[in-house]
Amino acid sequence: MAILLMNLRNVPEDEADEVRALLGEHGIDFYETRPSRWGLSAGGIWVREREQAARARALLEGYQRQRFERARADYEERRLRGEAETLYTRLQREPLRVLFYIAVIALVLYLAMTPLLFLWR
Repeated sequence: MAILLMNLRNVPEDEADEVRALLGEHGIDFYETRPSRWGLSAGGIWVREREQAARARALLEGYQRQRFERARADYEERRLRGEAETLYTRLQREPLRVLFYIAVIALVLYLAMTPLLFLWR
């Protein structure tokens, strides 16, 4: 029975490629399902053999830990050079989008708090 190893929703293509290569290098038999046309299913990477699933999960955990460390080191390097994105730099680059998000957050907070304010009266 096949076991889902990795859901591909919001997974960058380079990460999915690296996982496919990792499984292939270690001789793990897998197959992939593609996303559905209407977005109901995101697709995934499946391991065919139950016996290989534990080994595949361990490989995937190690890979994801390494990928996290690489991303963290890249972020720290960019932060030290002053190139990491902050709220201020995003506000400079996309002021209308940031202000729109702030307005949406304020609206949601207002709608959530209005019933409480009426209860106190």
